[in-house]
Amino acid sequence: MPLFSSSVLRPGVRKREVFGWAMYDFANSGYTTVVITAVYAAYFVGGIARSAPWAAFAWTLALSIAYAVVMLSMPAIGAWADRHAAKKRVLMLVTAGCVVATAALALTPSLAQDGGMQGVLLAMLLVVVSNTFYSYGESLTGAFLPELARPEGMGQVSGWGWGFGYVGGMLTLGLCLAYVLWAQSRGLPASHFVPVTMLVTAVVYALAACATFALLPERARPQPQRARVSPWRQLHATFVAARAQRDFMWLLACTVCYQAGVAVAIALAAIYAEQVIGFVPHETMVLIFVLNLAAAGGAFAFGYVQDRIGHRRALSITLLAWVAVCLIAAGATSKGAFWCAAAIAGLAMGSSQSAGRAMTGVLAPPAKLAEYFGLWTFATRLASIVGPLSYGAITWMTGGNQRVAILSTMLFFLAGLALLAPIDMRRGREAALAAR
Repeated sequence: MPLFSSSVLRPGVRKREVFGWAMYDFANSGYTTVVITAVYAAYFVGGIARSAPWAAFAWTLALSIAYAVVMLSMPAIGAWADRHAAKKRVLMLVTAGCVVATAALALTPSLAQDGGMQGVLLAMLLVVVSNTFYSYGESLTGAFLPELARPEGMGQVSGWGWGFGYVGGMLTLGLCLAYVLWAQSRGLPASHFVPVTMLVTAVVYALAACATFALLPERARPQPQRARVSPWRQLHATFVAARAQRDFMWLLACTVCYQAGVAVAIALAAIYAEQVIGFVPHETMVLIFVLNLAAAGGAFAFGYVQDRIGHRRALSITLLAWVAVCLIAAGATSKGAFWCAAAIAGLAMGSSQSAGRAMTGVLAPPAKLAEYFGLWTFATRLASIVGPLSYGAITWMTGGNQRVAILSTMLFFLAGLALLAPIDMRRGREAALAAR
């Protein structure tokens, strides 16, 4: 772990623990890369739902249901984990749930061969289940960050985790791409190779996560004095408590806006590339691979930059880059131009997500890390509902014009910039340390 000094870590934290923490980003990135972005999304629309007029809506609906479940339940789960010092135990359970549900997606192509709704409904159910468990894991692993890094080093450590995560996504996608090319060279259909990619993704997720469970300790201590309340009351109580910290609330609002735009890129990049620009499936997989490569570089490098120039300024730069991505993609008429947009999007994706997580770690009260990261998850999942559904609605209202939809996505990033302006990181950190 030579990429950062031990001085950015909290006392007693070893670099092997940070490696174990980063391995979870490595593990779960294959899920979003293969299932949500590059492979299963396009296969669901064209294979499971047979390109029906409602196919894209069904896909975004399944994702939205999962995000709604997480949005409403994660703060309560985070509070329970804080109270019992059980982040690691819960992380193990949700990881097992995501791995099993992802592997089960391999069954859906055979059940959809008769053209009935059974295969569609089963696929939607498994996407809901797998994505819900994935989102729980993403929030819980983020809550470990402030236990590992000092406030002035969170950018570096968060960036290292995001960057390493994209390496995991590229590894999983690379294995899947190799098999897809081999299967296509032998004339095998997508109904044959898509199930294998689901199994590959599940296996990589499970094996890589084992490193996390072996190396990352639970440093929190139980808090039995904290009252037990219902999930709905816990969500409300957490939100009310956070309202006293105005900088954290500005960050949540900013997160909803810019993550809505990022969610569009994650959920619909492959569909836009194939339907608007004219990519074929294996070209799309290569595109997503390169996007992940750029995202890894952005997360690694920008982690150091944000600690030097400040988290707020760093996030502002990445949001301006996202604005440029929307403009280039909306006007692209060739694959080369879209490749340019994808490269910038990759750099912006890794750096913006890393910066957002680091800012949350700085502004969250130390005694309520999982709880406040639950609110961060609430914001990101709300964004994941608003962004893709807005894109789909605009596409529908404009008669299928996805260029207008991608251009309108730029408004999310501009709104994020506006909401980022009032945040004072020093004032927010003092409020977090004073919170009880």
